[in-house]
Amino acid sequence: MSTAAINLPATRPSVIGIFLREVRYEFVRSFRTKAYSLSVIGFPVMFYLFFGLLLNRNGHVGNLSAPKEMLAGYAVFAAIGASLFGIGVGLAGDLSAGWLELKRASPMPPLAYLLAKCCTAMGFAVIITTILALCGIIMGGVHLSIAEYMKTIGIILVGCIPFACMGLLLALLAPFNAAPGFANMIYLPMSVLGGLWFPIQIFPKILQQFAIVLPTYHLKQLVLSVFGASAGSAWSHVLGLAIFTAIMLFCAGYAFRRREQNS
Repeated sequence: MSTAAINLPATRPSVIGIFLREVRYEFVRSFRTKAYSLSVIGFPVMFYLFFGLLLNRNGHVGNLSAPKEMLAGYAVFAAIGASLFGIGVGLAGDLSAGWLELKRASPMPPLAYLLAKCCTAMGFAVIITTILALCGIIMGGVHLSIAEYMKTIGIILVGCIPFACMGLLLALLAPFNAAPGFANMIYLPMSVLGGLWFPIQIFPKILQQFAIVLPTYHLKQLVLSVFGASAGSAWSHVLGLAIFTAIMLFCAGYAFRRREQNS
């Protein structure tokens, strides 16, 4: 007696389903990588607690309390760290291990991998910004409305994109064993000189003038605009970040083409 085989139609996951699954796996992987998650979350929170709440709890910068002004800086600091290390160093490691070639050989949409890393960096940035806000409210007497918090989160999410593009360029240019060092060489000076750790008002005039060319400065000013304390118009800061993003994308595209030609 023979039985007839029943052929069921193969079900293919949707592009959105693949993307959401890739985001989930990438976030879990990053969260379980303690060297990444603890440092990316711990450093901004630790610095904010020390510089913003312990040393300057009663200080003022312009019309803002020092804890609220520095909340903007360390939120941007967190977004840059999550983007630059999550994408720059993470992608460099995947390139070194050959993981990216395996991903490209799979039927996964090509952009899903990069978008998952970018969304993971954004997720970490939201988590850190929320922790910083809670620390400021509970320990620093920061008055932060729901509207201010939501606008800050929105700016931080969009602000991850320029530095994700920088991380992509870093991964394409630097070998994995050197990527963390190069990331720190970029990350820390841009943060300090952009006024993320300390208000640029305490810097010499020449450094204050240099700060306005840095994307870190422009992103912090956009966050400060939510608090009504931005220097310059919001559109000038948006333009500065847009130009920086375009330069990073152009350079990353050139580096990728060169890499493909040499492989």
